[in-house]
Amino acid sequence: MDGSLAFLDLLAREASAVEFEGPTLKARAEGASARTIEELEEAKLAALKVRALLRRRARREAELSALYDTAGDLAGLRDLDAVLEAIVHRARQLLGTDTAYMTLHDPERGDTYMRVTDGSISAAFRALRLAMGAGLGGLVAQTATPYSTADYFADARFRHTTVIDEAVKEEGLVAILGVPLRLGQRVIGVLMAANRSARPFAQEEVALLASLAAHAAVAIDNARLLQETRNALEELSHAHRIAREHSDAVERAALAHDRMTSLVLRGGGIEDVAAVVTEVLGGTLAVLDETGRPLVGEVEPGVLDAAVPGRTVRRGDLMITASAPLCTLVLRSDPHRRDAADERILERAALVCALLLLFRRSVAEAEGRVRGELLDDLISRAAVDPQGLTDRARRLGVDLTAPHVVVVARHEGQRERAAFWASSQATLSGGLAAARGQEAVLLLPGADPGAAAQRVAAELTISLGSPATAGATGPITDPTHVPRAHKEALRCAESLLALGRAGEGASATELGFVGLLIGEGRDVSAFVTGTLGPVIDYDERRGTALLKTLAAYFGSGSSPSRTAEVMHIHVNTVTQRLDRVAQLLGDGWQEPERALEIQLALRLHRLSG
Repeated sequence: MDGSLAFLDLLAREASAVEFEGPTLKARAEGASARTIEELEEAKLAALKVRALLRRRARREAELSALYDTAGDLAGLRDLDAVLEAIVHRARQLLGTDTAYMTLHDPERGDTYMRVTDGSISAAFRALRLAMGAGLGGLVAQTATPYSTADYFADARFRHTTVIDEAVKEEGLVAILGVPLRLGQRVIGVLMAANRSARPFAQEEVALLASLAAHAAVAIDNARLLQETRNALEELSHAHRIAREHSDAVERAALAHDRMTSLVLRGGGIEDVAAVVTEVLGGTLAVLDETGRPLVGEVEPGVLDAAVPGRTVRRGDLMITASAPLCTLVLRSDPHRRDAADERILERAALVCALLLLFRRSVAEAEGRVRGELLDDLISRAAVDPQGLTDRARRLGVDLTAPHVVVVARHEGQRERAAFWASSQATLSGGLAAARGQEAVLLLPGADPGAAAQRVAAELTISLGSPATAGATGPITDPTHVPRAHKEALRCAESLLALGRAGEGASATELGFVGLLIGEGRDVSAFVTGTLGPVIDYDERRGTALLKTLAAYFGSGSSPSRTAEVMHIHVNTVTQRLDRVAQLLGDGWQEPERALEIQLALRLHRLSG
């Protein structure tokens, strides 16, 4: 970067070409690496190209100024058509002829064509073209010598053609005088005067017409020079505009690059880079990661289908730049105001964003390894050195004495992706994560293991695109309890898989009677309350006997009539009580699995008194 700034400083000072060798020589003297020397050489070549472009622009600006002065000198020149018409009209008046006309040479077709007429009455004559040497006008154009004839049709000195003779006859011309329009040794046309009756032309008339022809030739040449000057001015103006636009684009790109680089050095993020891009290019910018998830802004679905890694693609009012495989930038702005320099700026921004993402990923992976090693140690040797593990966790910002839950997520392959997701989640929430075979283990702050398991299962399933099953336990506040909690969370995940509930998350509490079997604490009271709580509360509030009716109902083989006999009540009363139970427990309370849980809860409730 220092070398690039040095070359920019040389450009700003309009230094000589030899001074651009300075940064490279300095780097060699300081023992810079070959890569650094190569980069400086590339920067030097680019800077010299910019210097040459700026010098050419300055030279063209000087030429443009001189041509503008010339245009001022020619500003008094009348319109060419008006000048030629005035000359032809004056020739007719001064020579006293019935008509006068002028033909000009056509270099592409090699003949002459009628340019201006005065006194003509024939459309065919006004559209006449004369081959070189054909007719009197063609002979004058070919020989660069004045010719006159008192009787055109009786004169055999020039070649008659049917087309020319018919046009002359239609016009009614008899006597004709022609003189060449000369620029140096080149004949550019013929000025002619003609009469509709026979008459000779005096030498003075020939000289007078030749003088007017000279004025006409000068006017034509001045007009040509003026037009060429105008064309040159337009070309130079266009070149000047292009050079100015290119210079502005280079300056704008350099400014954007410097600002983005400065942001990175100051620890800025992708949001800051996006702000610079929108400030320089206008519009709105969206930055997507490799999965298409927006990091900044929003885009409509299907935009990434048009992305091509390594180059910018235009799609309506969008410019899409993909820096594969890390990120994609989508700029929405006025499509009529974008140029190639805008594409370069957007591509440079994509590269900077990709580097930031790569840096973040590297840092996250390094931190993830540290956190993963700590959680592995907590699982395998928490009882050996609990204080040391607690201190290590504190240095990572994790307080093991605060409530935490342990979550074990089982997945189908994709170990690296699952490990990366778990590490990211742990870092964001201030916990720990580790990958162990086909499972991801997380130690997360919180006191609700069921909710944590459900969230992990849902989000990891989305990330992997395949079911992830999570079991959890907690809360724990002692690092020595982590091994036991890990085993219970793993049993919860395995139980979910055994029950055909892949893709779900639960703690032992949500697993019902299965949780009693696999849970370390075996919280009987929580199981009974979770299963029969609404019925127990109803009996206590109303003084009813729904629990007894349930026990008798299951004890009688789920027969309402036998239940009525056992309890000495009417069968309708049994039916009404069972309907109330259904309202309290839900319609599926008699399904086999649910019924088994209810019967177990009834027995445990009776045993607990």
